[in-house]
Amino acid sequence: MAETHTATLDRIVDNQTAVLLLEVDGETVDQLDVLVTQLPEECQHEGAILEVSVEEGELCEVEYLPEVTQSRKESAQDRFDRLSTKLSDRTETAP
Repeated sequence: MAETHTATLDRIVDNQTAVLLLEVDGETVDQLDVLVTQLPEECQHEGAILEVSVEEGELCEVEYLPEVTQSRKESAQDRFDRLSTKLSDRTETAP
């Protein structure tokens, strides 16, 4: 029986292997390594968010989620920007 997960393409190794981090309820629960060529071309980049079906450790179906990918990218950038701001700069602008 196939299981459906949200997955993040964490990295591509040697331009051949895509390392997918599988999530359940926002938590990473497993890793699945697949050939990059098994993924649609538009999502063959680090940080791509996918919905995948996996059966017996094998990738069955892949759907690229471009809106979720963009949202997570923006959220991560916002967090980075907040963390990179000096604490003194943050307290001066706070009411």
